[in-house]
Amino acid sequence: MRILVLGGTLFLGRHLVESALARGHEVTLFNRGRTGPDLFPDVEKLRGDRDSGDLQALRGRSWDAVIDTCGYVPRIVRESAEALAETVGLYVFVSSLSVFTPPAKQRLTERDPVTRLDDERSEDVQAHYGPLKARCEQVVEEVFPGRALNLRSGLLIGPHDPTNRFGYWVHRVARGGDVLAPDPRVQPVQLVDARDFSDWTIRLAESRATGTFHATGEPVAFEEMLAECRAAAGSDARFVWVPEAFLLERGAELPLWVAPVTNVEWRGFFDVDVTKALVHGLEVRPLRDSARDVLTAAEPPPRSKFGVQMPPAGLDPDRETELLEAWKAAA
Repeated sequence: MRILVLGGTLFLGRHLVESALARGHEVTLFNRGRTGPDLFPDVEKLRGDRDSGDLQALRGRSWDAVIDTCGYVPRIVRESAEALAETVGLYVFVSSLSVFTPPAKQRLTERDPVTRLDDERSEDVQAHYGPLKARCEQVVEEVFPGRALNLRSGLLIGPHDPTNRFGYWVHRVARGGDVLAPDPRVQPVQLVDARDFSDWTIRLAESRATGTFHATGEPVAFEEMLAECRAAAGSDARFVWVPEAFLLERGAELPLWVAPVTNVEWRGFFDVDVTKALVHGLEVRPLRDSARDVLTAAEPPPRSKFGVQMPPAGLDPDRETELLEAWKAAA
């Protein structure tokens, strides 16, 4: 297959290109050339900027499929889709389970209604990320009727993850000692290794699959996730389970923690139904394997989200020590 990847050099895009090349496909990248310009030296690179409407490099070219890894604004996605509608067979759009915001219902399926924008004119991705992604899905379906594949990604993990949300726990547990962990320990988390997501995406494209899929792993308890991180690192970490209310009172923020007892409207965030994806071949490696690979991978680049530099995920050591001492004194 001839595959066009919009993006292709940061985390998921990088793994998608690697998966496509490993399966023998011909890949073309379209991006601004600002992130990882030296990656994939033997892959064709087209330069342009979707945000400014610079799509000239795509004119007069054809591909079997396009994979859109970086579409957030419906207007911009529509421009890209319309530019490719006559020359591309399949449009694969990487969406997000955040289309259900907030996801109060547990075991959401692809048939459940998504969150709608109150103001259709909004392009504020920071404020309306989920609803904008939902509208982008609709745009792709409108421009590529019967030729659209919308993949609602769950929380992606694995090497080169700039968000470091799973990586925080992997590296913190590897350091050992008392590790502050949020109670209730049975809070579910749903994670999918970006490499598994990528391999599956390429296989779906090969089969010309269409429709909408929830793309993440089965839920596991927070306690189980941390145990797998400890096993991967072989550390002596001891988990100190601190009640949700105590952490909230002190303004603590921890990656992957949604405070499910208090934030009832978010209880479904890590508990969506993935039956359809599993039936269609999604295979997710053990968390222990992902954690081991995160430990041995090079440090990811600093996190940037929608052009804004983000603070490191998780607690710095001094803040964690402060909270642990306060909890032990209170207990």
